[in-house]
Amino acid sequence: MTKNFIEVLQWRGMLNDHMPGAEAHLLETMRVAYIGFDPTSDSLHIGNLVPIMLLAHFQRCGHKPVVLVGGATGMIGDPSGKSAERNLLDELTLRHNQDAIKNQLAHFLDFDTQDPNAALMVNNYDWIKDVSFLEFIRDVGKHISVNYMMAKDSVKNRIASDSKEGMSFTEFTYQLVQGYDFLHLFKTLGCTLQMGGSDQWGNITTGTELIRRAANGKGFAITCPLITKSDGSKFGKSEGGNIWLDSKRTSPYKFYQYWLNSSDEDAEKYIKIFTFLEKGVIEDLIESHKKQPHARVLQKRLAQEVTNMVHGATDCENAEKASQILYSKAFKSDISSLDEATFLDVFEGVPQADVSKAIIESGLEMIAGLCSETGFLASNGEARRALKENSVSVNKEKVNEAYLISVSDLINDTYIIINRGKRSTFIIRAV
Repeated sequence: MTKNFIEVLQWRGMLNDHMPGAEAHLLETMRVAYIGFDPTSDSLHIGNLVPIMLLAHFQRCGHKPVVLVGGATGMIGDPSGKSAERNLLDELTLRHNQDAIKNQLAHFLDFDTQDPNAALMVNNYDWIKDVSFLEFIRDVGKHISVNYMMAKDSVKNRIASDSKEGMSFTEFTYQLVQGYDFLHLFKTLGCTLQMGGSDQWGNITTGTELIRRAANGKGFAITCPLITKSDGSKFGKSEGGNIWLDSKRTSPYKFYQYWLNSSDEDAEKYIKIFTFLEKGVIEDLIESHKKQPHARVLQKRLAQEVTNMVHGATDCENAEKASQILYSKAFKSDISSLDEATFLDVFEGVPQADVSKAIIESGLEMIAGLCSETGFLASNGEARRALKENSVSVNKEKVNEAYLISVSDLINDTYIIINRGKRSTFIIRAV
């Protein structure tokens, strides 16, 4: 083993709990561990990054990571931390989602290496689909008592909730099905460790208990803490919802911005959890940040590392360029180099108005461009005052009342950026 996996997790703040003996077990030889992923979407989101990084560090420490896609459990629904059952998916959709998830995981895990610790993806639908109900209650159910299952926090919390629907038998049996996964992987792959978030402790330990009772074996559990933000808001969410790993759902620019906008406290925590940077590098970055917090070196390096891993170097460079473009000294030429999707991302939410390209071709007077043709400012008088105050710019260049907006001002033959002062921005779109 090149590194002590438990020590790596402890330093990075990624260890919540582990069963006694797990550290010694991992130091003896190469071990196999798995984490389950929900296949109800064809993209993972950044809430999945912690378990992904757990598996990635596990492989980098010389062990074999197994990704379990819950094709069967995805048809049931995990009660942990949830108040309602999920929608059931058909097999074709689940297989499509599995392929898409593997492509995303390949950015973090090596599935192709010829080494014994090559990552492996499995789908629990493959071994559960042919198990009859009678076989399951005979071979699995008899080993775990109802009392044991009722004692789990995920079950107690759900039953005690105010939900009128209560908890279905389907969901109640979820921990048995997950435990059966662990038992199956223990028997077929020699998998002795299951990992997951702290909310999965109950489900994972059911698996270790099943291995003990049904196979006279020893399984281990490791959990990581659930990630929270220092301001109390939910990690992985923005105003638009989840931050996805799929660039079609969350653009590389918005992805980059999410990390760049981390608070100082969160950035110091995230750079340990979500990057593979070595301890010395991270400690130097933290020290540099404390000396010059306004430079935001932690946030910039964090955003760069994670975006590069998920989207690749080219998209990361474009996202960095787009993030710096508002402060560029060559604003017009730099912003013209952005593709339209990234341009619209940068100016998302900025008010805009359509103006006939014919008017712009003939020369649009500044007063009209600020007021009557766009409605950016409330009146011609306000427009004149702003121009006399020298607070109006076209594509970041200061202009006066005599200036005529023309086709030479068009960015990508379509857009013109108007500013009043530093805070008020408006977009003219030539149509």
